[in-house]
Amino acid sequence: MIDLKTLSLERLQAMSEAGQRVLECYRILQKTNHNVVGELLDTAEDFYEWDHYPDGDVYDHETHAQYYYHAHPPGDRTEIFGEENGHFHTFLRPRGMPKTIKPVALPDYEDPEGDNDDLTHFIGISMNTAGYPVRLFTTNRWVTGEAWYKAEDVIELLDKFDMDLAWPSWPVNIWITNFVQLFYPTIVELLRERDKAVADWKVRHPGINVYDDRDLELTSVKEISVEEQIKSVDAALKKKGDF
Repeated sequence: MIDLKTLSLERLQAMSEAGQRVLECYRILQKTNHNVVGELLDTAEDFYEWDHYPDGDVYDHETHAQYYYHAHPPGDRTEIFGEENGHFHTFLRPRGMPKTIKPVALPDYEDPEGDNDDLTHFIGISMNTAGYPVRLFTTNRWVTGEAWYKAEDVIELLDKFDMDLAWPSWPVNIWITNFVQLFYPTIVELLRERDKAVADWKVRHPGINVYDDRDLELTSVKEISVEEQIKSVDAALKKKGDF
């Protein structure tokens, strides 16, 4: 577990500001009895399992960040990490990455058709039935069809996740951008656990392509609370004398 007090003052201040923006998005949406999940589901007439919301995902053509919301069939993951309404998947495409960051050269790696196709998955955000985040998780490569980047490279890219758009919902785009910042150290921890889980699985299952193994879906999971995270950040800032 990452000790927030070990983070730089700059990082803690960014997390604190992000937390306030997350709460502000909640406040604005609650005035009309809305939440971030409802904002996206309102873009379609019906809510179907596996479909992406909004249709075609949300993609920022300047930052090259991307996300979508969807749901699995009821009970599909209940035994693994409990009930949920659905979850967000967050990504960055290559045009938003430094040229020095490349996918891992795995034996089954194939050059993509387009120069922007080798996207990386950051984190999944599991939402409860009330439309609020309750856990974070990472996934194996096959789950999202991503290219596989080593955890330290993905961590370097985290600050580049920025949904600077009004469509399909300005509050949701502000929320998800700042949510990733608020939970930056947690995501770092989960990405490192992801790589360890994959490495451990490879050792225990020799001869199997671990990245395509349907028996390994989730590679790290952590229960979270926005309110508790904000309290922890504020406490760490006080220790540094910023408050």
